Amino acid sequence: MTLPSRMKALVLTEGGYSAELASYTPESLAPFLAYEEMDVPRPAKGQVLIRMRCSSVNPSDVIFFQGNYGQPRIKGQPAGFEAVGDVVATGGGLMASMLSGKRVAFVAHNSGSWAEYVIADAATCIALRKDVRDEDGAAMIVNPLTAHAMFDLVKRSGSKAFVMTAASSQLCKLMASLARDEGYTAISVVRRDSQIEHLKELGAAHVLNCEKKDFADTFAAVCKSEKPVMLLDAVTGPVSSTMFSLMGPRARWVIYGRLTDEPTTLQDPGQFIFMTKQVEGFWLVNWMQNTPLLAKLRVVRTVQKRFATGAWQTEVAARVPLKDVHKQLPGLLKGENKGKILLVPDDYRP
Repeated sequence: MTLPSRMKALVLTEGGYSAELASYTPESLAPFLAYEEMDVPRPAKGQVLIRMRCSSVNPSDVIFFQGNYGQPRIKGQPAGFEAVGDVVATGGGLMASMLSGKRVAFVAHNSGSWAEYVIADAATCIALRKDVRDEDGAAMIVNPLTAHAMFDLVKRSGSKAFVMTAASSQLCKLMASLARDEGYTAISVVRRDSQIEHLKELGAAHVLNCEKKDFADTFAAVCKSEKPVMLLDAVTGPVSSTMFSLMGPRARWVIYGRLTDEPTTLQDPGQFIFMTKQVEGFWLVNWMQNTPLLAKLRVVRTVQKRFATGAWQTEVAARVPLKDVHKQLPGLLKGENKGKILLVPDDYRP
């Protein structure tokens, strides 16, 4: 295959971090991203060059390009973390050479995934089974691995029940079906009644709307009955604080996102003393760094199998060509969560 020298990409216009608070629904992408032509990157030893098929838009991507994520932006490089594509060149090395010509799920290395061609470390790529769809490959790493890692926390908590906020997200949908299949009780918290029935179909045992006036009483009753220990929280703010205060002894508030700008307070600090409650954070990067290789490989095999058999499926809200991202993405981010937004090359054909 003859590789082009130039490509289209969504390029970061600022580097480093920002002092301005990021929004999950920015009005415009113009201050942060530019649709530009740039040189196709060249892989170093141990790296591969991938022709992108489709790339996920995760909340972490939106926070990252605004400069509020846990790693700095690199001005002039494409944005985007996670995608699926075909390895079209390698920089050499055993692992990279073994991936030549394969379709892979991957996390980009500096040269982000919102581009026609992307660099990735071979060690972070997952060679995909033929029976795994591109849509699932594009969302193979961030949400599924996070779902498995946090569900492992649930299994070690001593309770068969757990609580999830932002439960209509793709990640929580995966966890709901995983809980159902393994005999656990998912207590899912949403903001719209329209999301309730679908989550129950996916496996959530309880789905509660936190906008209802009787939410606190209903949630307290469910906690009294099911006795969950883990609160897996992507929202924070006053509602999450109230939920945590209503949970029983040994409750653990695991924060892995911040979907609200509202202040987060601890309503009863005495519970940390007398009820041994805990607050902690979860970041997949730390899990990847601290989990033994064989354990990670087992999780990856399990994740691929669930997608291949249809136990998990990535629901797609929209496919947006790179050239149309500035026009379409802000509106899509403001819409009701009906699935994953995927970015595709401009010459994409379904």
